[in-house]
Amino acid sequence: MKPVIVVHGGAGRIFKEREEGCRAGVVRAALRGYALLKQGGSAVDAVEEAVRSMEDDPHFNAGCGSVLNEKGEVEMDAIIMDGKNLDSGAVSAVKCIANPIRLARLVMEKTKHMLLTDHGAHLFAQAMGIPEIPGEKLITERSRERWKKNLEPDSNPEEFQKDLGTVGAVAIDSEGNVACATSTGGLSNKMIGRVGDTACIGSGGYADNHSGATSTTGHGESIMKVVLARLILYHMEQGMSPEVAADTALDYMKTRVGGLGGVIVVNKAGEWAARFSTKQMSWATVKDDNLHYGIYAGEKHVKPVDEALVSEREGF
Repeated sequence: MKPVIVVHGGAGRIFKEREEGCRAGVVRAALRGYALLKQGGSAVDAVEEAVRSMEDDPHFNAGCGSVLNEKGEVEMDAIIMDGKNLDSGAVSAVKCIANPIRLARLVMEKTKHMLLTDHGAHLFAQAMGIPEIPGEKLITERSRERWKKNLEPDSNPEEFQKDLGTVGAVAIDSEGNVACATSTGGLSNKMIGRVGDTACIGSGGYADNHSGATSTTGHGESIMKVVLARLILYHMEQGMSPEVAADTALDYMKTRVGGLGGVIVVNKAGEWAARFSTKQMSWATVKDDNLHYGIYAGEKHVKPVDEALVSEREGF
């Protein structure tokens, strides 16, 4: 099986001045994940590596760069799933750690549970030796500015939710195993303790070797209402291609609950799709040693991986 990885940096509206950073961030994440797959690494390793790369990139609403809740704090959600045996691990409302996706994987591999939240997740992180970092370290100037703006009496937080930036990855490895990973800081100025779709299995992501893997992004409450990730795999089980399955599910979410979003998908044959109903979504794929990437609907750049690695080293 030829390995494939697809990543997204969030669906929504990407402001002009942030486009290059978002594009470079998803390309870097895809190349890192693909490098592991090429060395014989597992799909789970590849999606974790890709998502960690984007959690560390302040352009995205995950890890460093996460949006702030109503109190001005970062609370993050993440999920990872292994399509081989349907094992999954997730964390929600976690604070003061750099890479929630790492903690989600430890939940999957070191506990009998699938989701740990808030204080319990914090205790588990300590037990696993995950370094604690000051919450301030995760806050960017942009997140703080946005939080302050949303506190103004005449502000419209809904306007700002359009620039969401959740991150995710799906992959198939040389053994034909699939995996997904998704990580987010959630919604700006959300209520304390609000958990969105990301940490919920079947909504923020799903992976099953029998059909494929998907990671979602967009309006969390809408995604949960239609269980978007699992819905896409259901359509593929009925014989739809990844692209048609993604479009069908996104269209259903839009017409049924008025929700917009984006998804990345890979099926068990290694066919992939990156689709969205929002204005934009930063995404990148590597398959057959070719890198594909874009942000706007219909935009698709292709370049050989070797060439992309050189540009990456020289600064995208």
